[in-house]
Amino acid sequence: MAKGLFPRAWVKKSFYFQARISFVRVKYLFLTWLTVLVGSWVLYVQYSAYTELCRGHECKNAICDKYRKGIIDGSACSSLCDKETLYMSRCLSVLPNNQVYTGSWGDHDGIIRCKLGEVVHLELGEEPEPRREAPVFDKPTRGTSVEKFREMVFNHLKSKLGEQANLASLVGQILSVADGNRDGRVSLPEARSTWALLQMDEVLLGLLLQDRGHTPRLLGYCGDLYMTERVPYGPLYGLSLPWPLVSWVPSSLQRTMDQWFTPSWPRKAKISMGLLELVEDIFHGTYGSFLICDLTAAHFGYTDHHELRLTNARAVVPEDEFRRTMRMLRCETDADCVYGVDCRTSCNLSEKRCREEPVQPNLAKACGALKDYLLRGAPSAMREELERQLYACMALKANAGQMNMEHSLILNNLKALLWKQISHTKDS
Repeated sequence: MAKGLFPRAWVKKSFYFQARISFVRVKYLFLTWLTVLVGSWVLYVQYSAYTELCRGHECKNAICDKYRKGIIDGSACSSLCDKETLYMSRCLSVLPNNQVYTGSWGDHDGIIRCKLGEVVHLELGEEPEPRREAPVFDKPTRGTSVEKFREMVFNHLKSKLGEQANLASLVGQILSVADGNRDGRVSLPEARSTWALLQMDEVLLGLLLQDRGHTPRLLGYCGDLYMTERVPYGPLYGLSLPWPLVSWVPSSLQRTMDQWFTPSWPRKAKISMGLLELVEDIFHGTYGSFLICDLTAAHFGYTDHHELRLTNARAVVPEDEFRRTMRMLRCETDADCVYGVDCRTSCNLSEKRCREEPVQPNLAKACGALKDYLLRGAPSAMREELERQLYACMALKANAGQMNMEHSLILNNLKALLWKQISHTKDS
């Protein structure tokens, strides 16, 4: 009896084993199919996003078409359109109408930026429309003299920076940049390119700050396409996570990871000195006062010599423009009176209008951004004093009675403390 049951049990077991193998095969086949399906969808979405965001060929074609028609000219036009020695490499764009690429021009590595019109989204069956382009390169008009163009530039700078004693010298500097082929005169196509560039605040402010070495140098331009030096290290500190990971990694872990990817402390001190010097130069500077309205680390980088560079000049705004904007803002609470990310005023509740005076000066915001950066790894002999000075700096108020004096005193003390620590090192 037992002998008769053995084959039946064996057959049952064998059938069960084969059925399990078949189930596993089906399971893995399904998972493989699902992986391929999801992977294909992700690749399609990424490709679609890339083709929409990265339109460098359109940018070059639009610029070179206008250059060949004699509408625009500039120091980079011939290299971009004729010689093809200036070319775009890796796409960095995050907006489809604001093209950003790494680029090469002879021995120079840089960042190329170019404006484009809006992307027109079409529904199935719709006829394609002509691409909408920004209305640029229409000024100055034919027949405009150099003196008239000089006056146009002067009035534009005055509207942006307010009444400044030395605007005439700045106009001269800009006209020198406008003479792209260095023939001693500014042609109408060169003037149109320069005028288009000046409409972009980041270019204007970049020109203002590059003399002091705070922003990447302008290498060349053609129309509103322009190339600046590439800053090799950025952001100021931390690791730039790929966008899919940013929302998944907790902010506390991100801050910890930031501190893992920083230079040695003496080098951090030198980079921090650069930020303090930037703050010093734009506080009642040569062309008026400016506010840094976004002190995000991503807007700063540093060179091989650990010199700070402001890589996004849009973070800086003339104080006159800031005050005009805040005057126009209606408010219910102080939270309504915000410009950019870091520039705030208070709400005048009786008038329901924002006040003009910023709550914090640049220096207080800069010290807040540098606090964790500088205190981590600081020499023990000066850590307590450094922490005390940073907190005193962060407590500065823009509307304090003797703010100018306090500002200068705190800034000088902080710079002296840092310099004392690094003056004897090779990093200085």
